[in-house]
This record gives sequence, C-alpha cells and structure tokens, in this order.
Amino acid sequence: MKAARLAVALGLLAALSACGLRPIYAGGSQGVVAQGLAAVEVSPIEGREGWLVRNALNDRLGQAGVNVTPRYRLDVLLDDQLEGLGLLTDDTIGRERFTLRARYQLTDLDSGAILVDATAGSDAGIDVVSSEYATIAAEQRAMENLAEQVAERIVTSLSLALNPPS
Repeated sequence: MKAARLAVALGLLAALSACGLRPIYAGGSQGVVAQGLAAVEVSPIEGREGWLVRNALNDRLGQAGVNVTPRYRLDVLLDDQLEGLGLLTDDTIGRERFTLRARYQLTDLDSGAILVDATAGSDAGIDVVSSEYATIAAEQRAMENLAEQVAERIVTSLSLALNPPS
C-alpha cells in the first residue's frame, strides 16, 4: 500500500515538473525579471494621485536607493473619479465610489519600442458620514489604497512582459 502511494506521489511530481511552470522571480534580485524591473525609470505623473502611484511604483520596482542605469521608461496617465451613490431619505449621498484608472506604456530606451501598452485600475467604496472631516479622511485613505493597488497591477504586468520565454 505504501509503495503504491509512493509511486503515485512520484508520478505526480514528475508530471508537475513537466508542466512548464517556472517562477517569475527565479534568481531573486539577480534574476532577469528583478534586474529588468530595477532598470525601469518612472516618468513624473501629474497630481497628488500621480505622486502616490509613482512612489508606489518606485518602491515595487526596487528603485528606492538603487543606482541602476535605466533601460526602460514607464509613462503613466491617471484618471480618477469620485461619484456619489446611495441617496438617503433626506436626498444626501450616503456612499461614494472612488475609481482610479491608469494607462501605461513601457518603452525600451535603446530602440524606442513600446513593450507594454495597457491599462490597470481599481475602485473603492466610501461611506459618507455626518463628519465632513471623517469623510475627507476616508477619501484620502481610499486614494492611497487605490494607488498601491494600481501600482501592484502595473508591476505584475511589467514582470510578465520582462519574463523571457523558456
């Protein structure tokens, strides 16, 4: 019985190794993807939202304190929208939806070729309460969270694009 289980386990292990999957970040900080991400220069992005997204991107790309010659440039255009939802009985807004969308392009600085041209986005719901201060604080926190989420989606997309086929 144990021998049969061992044979099945070894067979599944062999099948798994033949599936062609490999880690994106193989090689750690010396791997192809990590080195490619560290060589991405993020262009300035307009507005407070742009500042938040750019900082989140630089943190994720490994640029904080790293002196690497840029091989790629990332251009990002943001579109944010705050809309009121959920009218209460006194015709005031009880809920808001904050949306952040980014259109981004990764350009190879040597050839000028656009390697990635895509969009990413996220949205958050905000409760509107009687305290104006609390509502503004919630809107600001939502924007910070959305900037982090959009940056994460952009970096994931770039990681896939910079991952050479096996």
